[in-house]
Amino acid sequence: MKQNNNTILLCTALILAAVFSRIVFAETGWYNLAPLVAISIFSGAILKNKSYAFIIPLAAYLLSDVYMQVAHGTGFYGISQFFVYGAMALVVLLGSKMNKIQPLRVLGFTIGGSLLFWLISNFGVFAEGYYGYSANGLAQTFLAAIPFYKNEFSTKLFFNPIIGNVVTSGILFAAYAVLKNRVAAPKAIAG
Repeated sequence: MKQNNNTILLCTALILAAVFSRIVFAETGWYNLAPLVAISIFSGAILKNKSYAFIIPLAAYLLSDVYMQVAHGTGFYGISQFFVYGAMALVVLLGSKMNKIQPLRVLGFTIGGSLLFWLISNFGVFAEGYYGYSANGLAQTFLAAIPFYKNEFSTKLFFNPIIGNVVTSGILFAAYAVLKNRVAAPKAIAG
């Protein structure tokens, strides 16, 4: 039980650090560099208690949305946000399927999670009706989200999340491995 509590505390600390980075990136104009998929992949892969695996990243996302709403009035923005939260839950589920934590697997799951999130969240934009409710509207929604379609700003909106998620996944999983070994090492020496 003690080891499980340590794992939850460790994961929560790392996730809060990632939430803090989402706020910092938003405040400094590095939009969509926030590591939301990384948080979800990490939680799904590391936390054995699946309730915590889903609650922690969704709560972290909600807290940062509350901050964005209070600070800028942009934290809550419509029906497409339900797709964003649903996508986060699916990414946690994806992370829970990572049997072995190895660098290439973490990379693959993170990129896969980023693409899954991109597809579902952009479908949410379609559901919001931004481009209309037709096959043409659906096509325009995804076409507008494709990298290099419009300008440098739109490419940053596509690539920043992937880069942010890959870097943050690396940091989260590496920090977890180091800290987990430090917590476990004294027990092994004493035992």
